[in-house]
Amino acid sequence: MPDTPESPDLESNKALVRAYFTAIDTGDAAIIAGFLAPDYVEHASAFPNLRSGVEGVHDVFRLSNIAFTNFKHVIEDQVAEGDRVVTRVTATGDHVGDYWGVAATGKTVSMEGIAIHRIANGKIAEHWGKSDLYGLLQRMQAPQA
Repeated sequence: MPDTPESPDLESNKALVRAYFTAIDTGDAAIIAGFLAPDYVEHASAFPNLRSGVEGVHDVFRLSNIAFTNFKHVIEDQVAEGDRVVTRVTATGDHVGDYWGVAATGKTVSMEGIAIHRIANGKIAEHWGKSDLYGLLQRMQAPQA
């Protein structure tokens, strides 16, 4: 069967998620809120005891901005089907503040992850994801070469 181009909806959903990762890299929480549906649901926060919904995303964003600067997300792969977009992403940043009990090291560190976003009415409505947090913590604590 020959390849067929993806539908405009799938392409626009993928573009929305790519733009969301780019917005995260700006460090501006006000920008990222514009990508999220008012009833946004987070299924995969790495931080316990945070508020739910969009407020929880702001909490994670604030904690991450304390710990890291110079965010950069690189989209490695992206697939869309129906209302879901799956993205394999590598994030890098400079470790400048406490993160999961690891004091600032000044190192540039990276973490890989896979995110699934559900899109509804042009907004991100839900997120599931897995990140290599263990590998990140190891890289933060490893001696620099």
